Amino acid sequence: MRVSIITGPKRKASLEVVHKHGPCSQVNNYGKGEVPKHSDILSLDEERVSYIHSKLSKNNDDSVKELDSTTLPAKSGSLIGSGNYFVVVGLGTPKRDLSLIFDTGSDLTWTQCEPCARSCYKQQDEIFDPSKSTSYYNITCTSSVCTQLSTATGNDPGCAASSKACIYGIQYGDSSFSVGYFSRERLTVTATDVVNDFLFGCGQNNQGLFGGAAGLLGLGRHPISFVQQTSQKYRKIFSYCLPSTSSAVGYLSFGGAATGSAYVKYTPFSSISRGASFYGLEIDGISVGGAKLPVSSSTFSTGGAIIDSGTVISRLPPTAYSALRAAFRKGMAKYPAADALSILDTCYDLSGYSVVSIPKINFAFGGGVTVELAPQGILYVASRKQVCLAFAANGDDSDVTIFGNVQQKTLEVVYDVGGGRIGFGVGGCK
Repeated sequence: MRVSIITGPKRKASLEVVHKHGPCSQVNNYGKGEVPKHSDILSLDEERVSYIHSKLSKNNDDSVKELDSTTLPAKSGSLIGSGNYFVVVGLGTPKRDLSLIFDTGSDLTWTQCEPCARSCYKQQDEIFDPSKSTSYYNITCTSSVCTQLSTATGNDPGCAASSKACIYGIQYGDSSFSVGYFSRERLTVTATDVVNDFLFGCGQNNQGLFGGAAGLLGLGRHPISFVQQTSQKYRKIFSYCLPSTSSAVGYLSFGGAATGSAYVKYTPFSSISRGASFYGLEIDGISVGGAKLPVSSSTFSTGGAIIDSGTVISRLPPTAYSALRAAFRKGMAKYPAADALSILDTCYDLSGYSVVSIPKINFAFGGGVTVELAPQGILYVASRKQVCLAFAANGDDSDVTIFGNVQQKTLEVVYDVGGGRIGFGVGGCK
């Protein structure tokens, strides 16, 4: 694993971020693996969005049935409803390297574990075996830590009959799930950064489209998330840059100064009712080609808005989307239209052009912050003959708006959780 460590008093830990289906991805056998069809990616994205909407619209009451600073390379990930980008971390003593999808929309970190008592899906890394680690131990179901699972996963924890071990269960929007032992273990973030007694799920019954990744790294707001568990070390600050193409590499960094680079502009987090895990955004408006859309800020505040690393295509209130689409189509009038692609209804055939000019799209966030999207954050390219506007409408203006990962491409996104703010730096992946 290539890890860049930034030294000096503001040292932070960095990991590479890679897209799961790109040639840099070991999860995808370095480009030789099977790449899903764009329509499959987008239909799974629909399931992710439905899951988020249902999570925010009601409290689910399911119970589990018995059973200083660092940068990681971010690689483009598992096009499943649980995120698209992954990093490699080490678990156990001696450590085993695992590829985990990072997800700002969930809290529990988990990986598949031997002996896979019920079921394990196929993963690229060797499955973690807790019996071979000297630092692993289970948590009992009477411990106060065990009871925290209810709010983190939406499911009440179970209790193993003989060992009284705490059992977690979590399910995601695309019917993927993991059930297993809630445990503590030594987590190696980089060569110099180690977190002892890290709370994680050791999955014994795992199913779903995690696309070869060993599990998930939960970066949500709950006390059991990685961000909160490492608050002493990294001060609840993390940032990432998602690579602009599946063959590029970005980063996920923990800690460091919350000021970020001079070009990072900060907007306050907004609070989302019933969405304790999600990071809320205040969207005031959108401009296309320099002109502000005739959509009031109340259109966005009705359902609220979140930023999510695991949703691919941003979802807008239908009122805002129809205005965005009309303005974008007007600016693209000279290019031939192409067929719609799944949820993307505004597509063009650009195969006859070597240079294409597209209208700029800017988002205005709370606190007077304007962020210009990169061209890669505006268009979803299925092929040169089918290049689509990378936004979709929610079912209703009252549904939560989601700022997804296509729109975040090339931006440095800084989460200053302690400071209650999120920053965006244009061209941050350099």
